[in-house]
Amino acid sequence: MRMRKKKHLDERLGACGSVCLGWIPDAVHDNGLASPVDVRSVFGNDNPLHLEIGCGKGKFANTIAEREPDVNFIAVEQTVNVIVSAMEQTRGLELPNLRYLMGKAEYLLKVIPPKSVSRIYLNFSCPFPKNSYAKHRLTHERFLSIYKEILTDDGVIVQKTDNQKFFEFSLNSYSDAGLRLHNITFDLHNSDITGNIITEYEQRFLSQGLPIYYTEALKR
Repeated sequence: MRMRKKKHLDERLGACGSVCLGWIPDAVHDNGLASPVDVRSVFGNDNPLHLEIGCGKGKFANTIAEREPDVNFIAVEQTVNVIVSAMEQTRGLELPNLRYLMGKAEYLLKVIPPKSVSRIYLNFSCPFPKNSYAKHRLTHERFLSIYKEILTDDGVIVQKTDNQKFFEFSLNSYSDAGLRLHNITFDLHNSDITGNIITEYEQRFLSQGLPIYYTEALKR
């Protein structure tokens, strides 16, 4: 069922123009960005660029952008009703190192320059549990081929999920794509890994006593 459009959504989106880079062009939004993002022009510096795919309501993106002011962040989300809340947070926090793209990850090559991203975050992506929908998983080979093009030579994909089957699928996908696995854990909150930012979904899963799965996939 299609999500109902939020009240005053167009006005709210318009008010967020200072933090939104625009639409990733696809079959529906063919009037999106006409060329790849000029990262240096957008942020005014040559700091490393990190990308979150599926940013939801923006808790992770806003928290990490505050924590790491010397890193530039672009957060991607295809659900407009959701991303508007994230962008409103960023406006309120006045974060110069965080910007947003609206649209689908499968078209990222149209707007993200090759070898420009040093880190990609995949936080609680939809697991698409049915095998017939495997190609929609953000760690499917068709997405990994995109990530490998936009990642720098020493780039890394950081993934968190609550779904064990999706996690195991992802580990196999990374390995098949030639990525080197690092810091694999089936219980993040009982591991030695530090610096974790708890997302909205993560807090819900923790309250239910569910483990969080985590790994890093290195391009080199």
